[in-house]
Amino acid sequence: MKRGRKGSCLCGGVAYEIEPPYVFFQYCHCSRCRKFTGAPHSASIMVAGEQFRWTAGEDLVRRYEVPDAKYYCTAFCARCGSSLPWKTRDGRFFLVPAGTLDEEPGEPVQRTIYWDSRASWYEPVEALPVYDELP
Repeated sequence: MKRGRKGSCLCGGVAYEIEPPYVFFQYCHCSRCRKFTGAPHSASIMVAGEQFRWTAGEDLVRRYEVPDAKYYCTAFCARCGSSLPWKTRDGRFFLVPAGTLDEEPGEPVQRTIYWDSRASWYEPVEALPVYDELP
């Protein structure tokens, strides 16, 4: 693998690397993504399996497959609980939580999906006051 983008969990026990170009970089507003992230949407990057590799702590990765979901699953660090990349059920791709990257993704977000499922309380950031620190 060429030099890619590095990522890790909060405690640093798990680390990985992905190589652009990405299949996609998207925000998802589905209820499952909201539940897992605790946020109004997820920010995810999809890469082909050969563009992903664990560099540390793969043994700390835990996976949860939603029983009635065709594609969706989650992965997290057994030590700190951070969201982590997960391999699709067919094994062809990895879905990478963009917030776990340790550096800039290097490609822009391309789309938003499940917009009709967005939280009723969601407000676009452009509509809110902005502070550089805790006000």
